[in-house]
Amino acid sequence: MPDTLTLSPLRTLTFFTSAARFDQCPSDEGIEVAFAGRSNAGKSSAINALAQQRQLARSSKTPGRTQLLNFFHMPAHEHRYLVDLPGYGYAAVSKATQASWSAELSRYLRERRCLAGLILLMDIRHPCQDLDLSLIDWCMARALPVHILLTKADKLNRGPATLVRNQVSEQFSETSQISVQTFSALRRTGLQQCQERICSWLDIQDIPHASTTDSTQT
Repeated sequence: MPDTLTLSPLRTLTFFTSAARFDQCPSDEGIEVAFAGRSNAGKSSAINALAQQRQLARSSKTPGRTQLLNFFHMPAHEHRYLVDLPGYGYAAVSKATQASWSAELSRYLRERRCLAGLILLMDIRHPCQDLDLSLIDWCMARALPVHILLTKADKLNRGPATLVRNQVSEQFSETSQISVQTFSALRRTGLQQCQERICSWLDIQDIPHASTTDSTQT
């Protein structure tokens, strides 16, 4: 069942700037929450749904072609950003390009001091692939919290979706650093839970309680 539409602070997000390399990022101050995932995980759709906007994050027609770190800010909250990181794992991109993206992503996750948490998107039908696990390892090495979105949950019935979520949760049950939920940008399920997590990390006012939520979330 979809979440009831609420007026999330994330609806005020606007595009701020793009960086091709880590050293082109805005000044390392304030608080950031980054979005990462494979090129086909539905990152742009998730960001747009969470911000209650249609074209805040623009997806490329060809997966894997977006090579920039895109920063979005909230005008009413100084130095609060969401960062859309380049998608990874697209086979048609050259190995040299993949290596370059991996190096920039690794440096961002290791060195960005204002980074408060990572939203890691995984297609619920193909979770926890090698590159996803490598990303989690980088985050755990610096004690960075990770919230996993199992996207495209509308592609599965409720029972199978719940089973996958439980399996992924169990895989990381020994650490409190990682949390897991199901998510569908198409059906707007899981929006409030993820919005609340982001607002908590950004240290901004929480969103109102919604009377209708997705019961498959944790």
